[in-house]
Amino acid sequence: MSLTPSNMLPLGTKAPDFQLVDTKTGKMEMLSTLKSDIATVIMFICNHCPYVKHVERQLVKLSNDYIPKDISFIAISSNDIENYPDDAPEKMKENALDLGYPFSYLFDETQEVAKTYDAACTPDFYIFDKDMQCVYRGQLDGSRPGNDIPVTGNDIRSALNNIINDKPVESHQKQSMGCNIKWKT
Repeated sequence: MSLTPSNMLPLGTKAPDFQLVDTKTGKMEMLSTLKSDIATVIMFICNHCPYVKHVERQLVKLSNDYIPKDISFIAISSNDIENYPDDAPEKMKENALDLGYPFSYLFDETQEVAKTYDAACTPDFYIFDKDMQCVYRGQLDGSRPGNDIPVTGNDIRSALNNIINDKPVESHQKQSMGCNIKWKT
């Protein structure tokens, strides 16, 4: 495990479109059909990373709190499954069902989506506004395994609340930290 910070995609970047398999349903999904007209949260996660495991229950709580407010949540795993079989699609589906993920859990087999989003770590978070412009990228909150800070999702919640209330999202944002994406060699 290599502790890696997020790359901080420039604010204002338009969300690159994609089409990936949802491991929960086996259906191909596109960003254009999963996105929200208010805000869309895209999360690069995986099954095996201890940083993701640390926050995964909060991801369920967060999405259950905001999906009724017409916010979309999309999770993507881009890890090399040959070297990290716990991140394979069938394991992704199992994990999503066990945890009750209320969002699509997409598999980025070619890793092209992670590259176009400049994703670096798991978890890595992005929020796009109604025009699909990046208004937030960075951490869920300040909690990390072993630092005794509660997992609250406060950074993402603050950004989403601002969007819902038609206020600007704070531009000072902190990088997410986690395991590096496991790139194919």
